[in-house]
Amino acid sequence: MKQAERKKDYNRSLERALQILDAFTYDRQVLTSVQLSEILGLPRATVLRLCSTLVNYGYLKQEGEARRYSLGMRVFEQGTVVFYSLSIRKTASPHLVQLQEKLAKTVFLAVLDNDELVYIDKREDPRSIIGFTSKIGARRPPHWGMCGPVLMAYLPDEEVDRLLQKTPLKAYTKRSLTKNEDFKAWLRRIKEDGTVIDEETSFEGITGVAAPIWDFNDRVVASVGAASMSSSLSMEELRYMLKEVLKSAHAISADLEHKEHIEE
Repeated sequence: MKQAERKKDYNRSLERALQILDAFTYDRQVLTSVQLSEILGLPRATVLRLCSTLVNYGYLKQEGEARRYSLGMRVFEQGTVVFYSLSIRKTASPHLVQLQEKLAKTVFLAVLDNDELVYIDKREDPRSIIGFTSKIGARRPPHWGMCGPVLMAYLPDEEVDRLLQKTPLKAYTKRSLTKNEDFKAWLRRIKEDGTVIDEETSFEGITGVAAPIWDFNDRVVASVGAASMSSSLSMEELRYMLKEVLKSAHAISADLEHKEHIEE
């Protein structure tokens, strides 16, 4: 990237806001606006303006009327998302390898993050003649494919409504559900079954299955899924794929200390 382009894309206000967050350490958990001004070499008025915005978004907490600040819960929440994604991926990795080898299909591990479906791991079938576009780190609508609906099925109704309002359903294929009530009825069936069979709702010719992954707090934190070309998938193979995906989800949940699956 050329120097001029870098300057064009550079955001000085964002940089200063990030510098404020970086100023807090284990030894400096509470800082005044004066201290922040001295540490960062910024005018106090600039610090106050940036801190006010960070407080509004929950990244800083202001203590009373004093100009004393500490990191807010939003920082903790975002850090928890990263921690969970990393720990889930590490825990799930050997199970994904085993699942891919058993099924000879492409398998996925996904989470919901900032109202989007994010693929945090993927194991390709090296013999597959198709390449799935959903790479590790790819973001999709929360209702996408087989992994998204599994995660949405365990959300509160009001959260499902919010996500559907923010990211409306689309007709990706002729089998896509485009009415909210139909989609929510599907979510209820997914929750009852504990698994999903997604028949070409996001991609023509692709069928996928997925199951939820639970953690020690009895929360669904991820989903594991497998996908295949519909034309090469018999009913017997589909049942086997579903059984193995569910078995893998249970094993990962047990490793994440989910009580119900530990006792199985």
